[in-house]
Amino acid sequence: MERTTHLNTQEHNPSGWINGLIGVVIFSGSLPATRLAVLEFDPVFLTVARATIAALLGLCLLWLFKEKRPARSQLLPLAIVALGVVIGFPLLTALALQYVTSAHSIVFVGLLPLATAVFGVLLRGGERPKPVFWLFSILGSLLVVGYAIAQGLSAAPAGDLLMLLAILVCGLGYAEGAKLSRTLGGWQVICWALVISLPIVAPLTAILAPASFVNISLPAWLSLAYVSLFSMLIGFVFWYRGLAQGGIAAVGQLQLLQPFFGLALAATLLHEPVSLGMLVVTFAVIACVAGARKFAR
Repeated sequence: MERTTHLNTQEHNPSGWINGLIGVVIFSGSLPATRLAVLEFDPVFLTVARATIAALLGLCLLWLFKEKRPARSQLLPLAIVALGVVIGFPLLTALALQYVTSAHSIVFVGLLPLATAVFGVLLRGGERPKPVFWLFSILGSLLVVGYAIAQGLSAAPAGDLLMLLAILVCGLGYAEGAKLSRTLGGWQVICWALVISLPIVAPLTAILAPASFVNISLPAWLSLAYVSLFSMLIGFVFWYRGLAQGGIAAVGQLQLLQPFFGLALAATLLHEPVSLGMLVVTFAVIACVAGARKFAR
């Protein structure tokens, strides 16, 4: 696998957008799968188990490709990535999804691109999008949140607070990981972040494991497999590569499409109806993504 390098013409690099889009499609199934899994698994156990499984796979990849260890200066950024996307976001969303439905999480997923852009610009990425970029970014977030609220969704305050915290730590983890990907490589970042968390999550997995797995259903096992393999590892291979190639703030706007990919999957696999309102909002969000891309630099 080829290392990602920082490009001076990020906004004109289609590879970043393609990789980012693949990552978003993979992530679109994460919250529904988590919601299904926490019906039968303890949220904390689910968090550490998915991280442990992904970390062992990541360790195998690093060994297979004979990757060098990260430099000492890269350890703190990797720890931030691990706290944000390996532990923080999975744990907080798993806890939140005990109180709210996966559909309700659309409200908060709509804020994730804005959080990623803010951290990427103000704290970690050194990017300076044009003012019009922020107009498209905020408008896109409002469209997604407004659509979700219009569906009459409601939730307990505890669930909302947990989801908000999840979005904040995830945005920081995305921005930090994307910046690090420019020197360490996209798939290497998530693999090393997983590996450095292994000494913590592996013992906790053993300690928190249920006394018996006999009553765990096949859908719960499949959900655990999905969030471990795709949400925790494969999705990040594409996502961090896309952010590093196309720009954190710009490519991060693709997350605005994540809720609608989830609804499209539901329509295809579960034969749920797709309303005219959903189509209108989807096209409007796509226009905001295109506008944000144009004015990202």
